[in-house]
Amino acid sequence: MRQIPETMQSALDAGVTTLARCWRLTRRDGVSLGFTDHDQDLSFDGVVFRAAAGMTASAAESALGLAVGGLDVVGALDDSGLSEPDLARGLYDGAEVALFLVDWAAPESRVLLFSGALGEVAREGALFTAELRSLTHALAQPQGRVYQRACDADLGDARCGVDLSRPEHRAEGEVASVMGDRGFSAAALAGRGAIFARGRLVWTNGANSGAAAEVRRHADALVEVAEPPPMPVALGDAFTVTAGCDKQLATCRDRFSNLLNFRGFPQMPGNDWLSGAAREDGDNDGGRLV
Repeated sequence: MRQIPETMQSALDAGVTTLARCWRLTRRDGVSLGFTDHDQDLSFDGVVFRAAAGMTASAAESALGLAVGGLDVVGALDDSGLSEPDLARGLYDGAEVALFLVDWAAPESRVLLFSGALGEVAREGALFTAELRSLTHALAQPQGRVYQRACDADLGDARCGVDLSRPEHRAEGEVASVMGDRGFSAAALAGRGAIFARGRLVWTNGANSGAAAEVRRHADALVEVAEPPPMPVALGDAFTVTAGCDKQLATCRDRFSNLLNFRGFPQMPGNDWLSGAAREDGDNDGGRLV
């Protein structure tokens, strides 16, 4: 149950209010930004809530139980607030969001209306629309293991155990030539076969510094990422790339020597196993496959 300050409750009872809404976004790196739909900047809890962004919000949806509630926020992109390159680089992915109802005449009189995380963000021209998800959205995330032939671990995580910091699993280099909006070549990638296909590339300087991308294709010194970077790639841009994995048993065994940590079920029978005709060799007699 929300505790409404007495001064705010008195204003609500009187019918004449000086209320505004304020949003505080806290990125995973600890940086906090504030926005408000008031016509002047407001400040509290050490954060300045900027009015220049011109943000507005839809009605908030909430219900009893564990259903995911939330609302949408619309605002303007600008360099001093939410910029398009920062959004494209993923700096705001999963950012914590708090929505306050504030008495702009006395900002110390306020109440927390909503707490959650930043969801899907859509950009169009100079505007953005952000989905705010309530805390219950975490309960809707898949849990447990997947029964499938391929491995369900992420390469390099605790369940996988592969050390991606080892030299044979990573490379650091600079862009030597640019091909289109997704491809480039680098001397550091030459002679490495195709080990970085499906891997993770992180830009370490240049206009895309901090942005990450999945490697779609790797052939000798050439690399193509799955999606175009937020900003055009330039000659001399530095990057770090780690090996990829196609989740198959043979790759886990031959490339990474990590068969004991393989998290798939390669002997799982196919959909047609039970419906197949009986054979004299007895391979589908219901016994063990291995």
